[in-house]
Amino acid sequence: MDLKKQLKEGLLTQNPVLVQLLGMCSTLAITTSLFNGLGMGVAVTAILTCSNIVISLLRKVIPDKIRIAAYIVVIAGFVTIVDLLLQAYVQELAESLGVFIPLIVVNCIILGRAEAFASKNSVAASAVDGLCQGIGYTVVLVVMSVIREFLGCGTFGAGILNGGKGYVLLGSQYPASLIAQPVGGFLTLGILIALTQWLMRPAKKKEGSRDGLR
Repeated sequence: MDLKKQLKEGLLTQNPVLVQLLGMCSTLAITTSLFNGLGMGVAVTAILTCSNIVISLLRKVIPDKIRIAAYIVVIAGFVTIVDLLLQAYVQELAESLGVFIPLIVVNCIILGRAEAFASKNSVAASAVDGLCQGIGYTVVLVVMSVIREFLGCGTFGAGILNGGKGYVLLGSQYPASLIAQPVGGFLTLGILIALTQWLMRPAKKKEGSRDGLR
C-alpha cells in the first residue's frame, strides 16, 4: 500500500472524472452549487470506501461468475443507508440531489474500483483507494460547483454559508445563466479536463523517454 501514490492517482493521474471519465451523469447534473457538489462528493466517498472494504473482505468468497451482481448488491446496501440518512438528517440535500443518490448504485466509479482494485487487494489498501478516489471525485465536483455557481448565479456557498443564503458576489445583471445550464456543465468539465491533461504532460513525456530507453 502506497498512500502517496494512491492519493496522487485519485487527485490527478487516475482521477475518476478528469482522467477515467466516469460518473459523468451526476457530475454534469448536480454541480450547480457548492451545496450539491460537496454533498454528492461526500456521499460517493463514503459509499465507495465502505463498498471497497466489504468487497475486499469477501473477494475470496464471491464466485467469479456472479461477482458483478454481488458487487451491485453490496453497493446498493450502502447507497440505501446513505439515502435514508440524508432524508432523515439533511432533507434539503436529499431533495436537491433527488434521483441522483439512488443512481449511485450504478455509478461506474464505484463499480469500477470494486472490479479493478478492491477485488484484488487487501482491506486496508482498498479502503485507502476508496478514500483517495472519493477525494479526487469530490474535489472535481466542488471546483465545478464553485465555478458554475459563481459565473451562473453570482453567488458562493448557497445552502451552506451565511445561514444557507450564501454570499452574493455579482450583481443580478452580471451572471451568465448559461453556465448554470447543462451546456455550462459540459464547458466547465471540458476546460478542467484540458487543464488536467496539460498538467500531466511533463510526467507523460518523462515516462515516454524512459520507455524509449528500455
